[in-house]
Amino acid sequence: MMPATAPPRAAPGARERTATRIMFFIAGFGMAAWAPIIPYAKARSGADAALLGLLLLCLGIGSIVMMPFAGALAARFGCRSVFVAATLALCLGLPALATASGIAALALAILVFGASMGAIDVTANIQAIIVERAAGRAMMSGFHGLFSLGGMAGAGGMTLLLGAGLPPLPATLGVAAGILAALLFGAAGMLPYGGHSEGPVFALPRGVVLFIGLMCCLVFLTEGAVLDWSAVFLTAVRGVAPAYAGLGYAAFAATMTAGRLLGDRVVERHGRRRVIVTGSLCAAAGLVLTALVPSWPMALAGYALVGLGCSNVVPVLFTSVGRQTAMPEHVAVPAITTLGYAGILAGPAAIGFLARAASLQAAFLTVAALMLAVAAAGRMLRVPA
Repeated sequence: MMPATAPPRAAPGARERTATRIMFFIAGFGMAAWAPIIPYAKARSGADAALLGLLLLCLGIGSIVMMPFAGALAARFGCRSVFVAATLALCLGLPALATASGIAALALAILVFGASMGAIDVTANIQAIIVERAAGRAMMSGFHGLFSLGGMAGAGGMTLLLGAGLPPLPATLGVAAGILAALLFGAAGMLPYGGHSEGPVFALPRGVVLFIGLMCCLVFLTEGAVLDWSAVFLTAVRGVAPAYAGLGYAAFAATMTAGRLLGDRVVERHGRRRVIVTGSLCAAAGLVLTALVPSWPMALAGYALVGLGCSNVVPVLFTSVGRQTAMPEHVAVPAITTLGYAGILAGPAAIGFLARAASLQAAFLTVAALMLAVAAAGRMLRVPA
């Protein structure tokens, strides 16, 4: 079979743009649908909190291991083939997560689920780069906004099904059916190619790709800090009742989703560099506000600023990867996505160590300093327009 390089055909159009949005929605929906069934998996396997933490690392490990292969497969067989295969694996993996009873079986199910999510993430971003480049206008923030909407729908839908009394297995089967319906609707617009097949299949990030990847790592680290530590901070430091501790992440997620859905117009008007710099400064200011002002409403406002500030930085960085020439996108996208996931995995643990050594406020201020570094790096980033 010949490599699936970009064929001499019409540039991606409206159908491909719609399919790209569906791909991101599926990615967010599938990832978030797993969160509500974690307590059921913990109870069924008998894992304690420490063992559960190790099991959850399998998701990130599966994703990171699969990402370079996903980029290579997309270049060889096309975005459509890889995305469809990964989504089918995801739909099989969700019921497996709902039924795995032993530690080994649950670890394997989480690894497969993570691998499918890694392939979905990489393939969706490769298609998004190609489609945005063909359109000649900013679209990446809107694509990532559909990931955020999918996450809200996945977590909310699974919670409603479980809250209605459905056991985990039929609930995950219902979610899988919804994912398959979305896949069927969008498959025709998924690209039968995945960029250029020239260049190495695997390569360490270098040059501007490494620079962009490290920036992504710091932004993802910040997002992971809010995801994993906002509730703890509100309850332990600001005295918020546990029932309301989720408001911090809700404020963050709401402004991030809104920022991404409006982001393409912002990028078109103000430019990519300004969006990176201003967004990073906004996120840093939000973390400082959260850490230093002794008021839980101000902490919520700070988390909202972090979400708004981070919302368009990563989409703009992915656009920049599509415009650089140091590495082909089927290698560059997995490289920066892997670095981003490394930030998500390592960041919350590092914050835990900082909080133990000093305080959670000091940990958040350290993350704020890292976002200032992203702002400085954004001023130096040079990629073709």
